[in-house]
Amino acid sequence: MTKDPIRIAVIGQGFMGRAHSFGWARTRSLGHSGLQPELAVLCGRDRTALAQNAASYGFAGWSDRWEEVVRRSDVDLVDICTPGVSHAEIALAALAAGKHVLCEKPLANSLKEATRLAEAAEAAAARGVFAMVGFNYRRVPAIAAARQLIEQGRLGRLRHIRAMYLQDWLVDATSPMTWRMDASQAGSGALGDLASHAIDLVRFLSGEPITEVTGLLETFVAERPRASSATGQNAVAAPGRVTVDDACVLLARLGGGALVTLEATRMALGHKNGLTIEINGSEGSLRFDLERLNELEVYELRAPQEGFTRVLVTNPDSPYLAQWWPPGHILGWEHTFVHEFEDFLDAIAERRQPQPSFSDGLVTQAVLDAAARSAKTRSWIAIDQAGSQSTE
Repeated sequence: MTKDPIRIAVIGQGFMGRAHSFGWARTRSLGHSGLQPELAVLCGRDRTALAQNAASYGFAGWSDRWEEVVRRSDVDLVDICTPGVSHAEIALAALAAGKHVLCEKPLANSLKEATRLAEAAEAAAARGVFAMVGFNYRRVPAIAAARQLIEQGRLGRLRHIRAMYLQDWLVDATSPMTWRMDASQAGSGALGDLASHAIDLVRFLSGEPITEVTGLLETFVAERPRASSATGQNAVAAPGRVTVDDACVLLARLGGGALVTLEATRMALGHKNGLTIEINGSEGSLRFDLERLNELEVYELRAPQEGFTRVLVTNPDSPYLAQWWPPGHILGWEHTFVHEFEDFLDAIAERRQPQPSFSDGLVTQAVLDAAARSAKTRSWIAIDQAGSQSTE
């Protein structure tokens, strides 16, 4: 079957840019989508690394100016993997130039920016130009299978959801400042970096809106060392002030009445990338751990048992698995990006809105902003699904 090419520009060559570049290369090699991705240009600020990375990742070329990239005639889709401070500017310019846009989470650094982006994406979709937010954990096969169980009513009425996203890479107080610890660049800390994933999964799995939230935020290390720009043997850089949260705890309620507890931190020793979620319903429960991402644990009243049953989600009839390996041959974190990109390309080819949309990103941003506000005011914040908030 002849496939139309779609030329990809990845903006950002750091950790996430590298992950996305790998995912696009694998998506191209599989060739299951109706569109064939071509790696057109890698964009970043470090010119020294750009040429080498572009060649290593398989791009035809590179640029250190995103403004030029979004206007190029040989680019059809712009994939934004930069710090949150630049998401809105790049995405708005790309949509205005008629490019499809994939933007890493969280969608923006503020509710105002996210609102502008959702409005711009809605207008672009009417012209056949589509945008999606990069919540890749929706594409874990076990998570997709969990959603199917819930949609089938196997858990009954949902009552409790507990979600935790725990990492430990900031426990050491001497770990240097990065953009992730600067609110002007990142917007928030563990709240936006980690809790945004958990919030999206709560909404995705339950199929229900988060209607109200209250939260606590904490910064355990207020200052961190930073590299000195001064010269000389005795030059010492002044410490950088951490302006984001190290940890957050949220309480929330779903539209159907279920209670939600959510915790995220980058300072929990022993946890490298521990995203766990447990859902309890009137007829059953399930739980998932990202550090064992091929597994789902299930308990159902209709099939009484002593405890949870471990289900290995690697069969060909499980979500996303038909294109991969025989049962028991497990997948990894990197496969979530391949699934994400294939879903995006399929939606573009079929001229339908991909999920999660920028409107979904706006709702997640509303929850993040409400959590931050409630931490300051010690109040509950009600959230409607257009992204606006009110204090109760």
